Amino acid sequence: MRKIAREIRFAREVLTFIDPHGMSVALVANEEAMTRPFAPWEGSPIPTEHQIRGLESARMAVQDLAPTAQFLVNAMGFRLLGSENGWERYGVENARSGQYLDLGEAPNENRGAWGTGSIHHLAWRVDDEAHQLEVRELVRNGGAQPTPVIDRFWFKSVYFPSPGGVLFELATDGPGFAVDEDRARLGESLVLPPWLELDRGTIEAALPKLSLPGN
Repeated sequence: MRKIAREIRFAREVLTFIDPHGMSVALVANEEAMTRPFAPWEGSPIPTEHQIRGLESARMAVQDLAPTAQFLVNAMGFRLLGSENGWERYGVENARSGQYLDLGEAPNENRGAWGTGSIHHLAWRVDDEAHQLEVRELVRNGGAQPTPVIDRFWFKSVYFPSPGGVLFELATDGPGFAVDEDRARLGESLVLPPWLELDRGTIEAALPKLSLPGN
């Protein structure tokens, strides 16, 4: 980690730093997060009370703030919660992890590009497939061009670019990662969707070796 700094964002204490790929990341102290459903990692070197409880928010910088702000409110049901230091915070009702989106205007910045250290898209959870279709219609009526529903095997997705160019996804929870794997052993092995199994050898050869802390 590099360039660790301490600041206050929307009345919450934040530690910001740069990850190994150059991405700006922040840890947010949020007392409300302590009530979220949480399964601690018993083998973690971090004490349970200090482990990450979820995604607090995401930040988007766009060249022109107004079109994206209007789309968030009118098409996606967000509401403006406040403004601070050039950022506007939007939120959705009855959300838990990831309920905030901070939007800032950067008229002189170039569009982002894909590559190591970049975020490809922001995904929003929907209640179920019916809700996904409902929200898809709302964003289509709001001027977006959503894809058809795409079957990702573990969940179903709809994608569309927001007015500022950031790619959004509407994703279902189900059927879930336990559909083809023992829930108690999730993450212990590389599991691929059926259409990638033929390429398993090539994919495994390209992956870096991982080891748990202390091993």
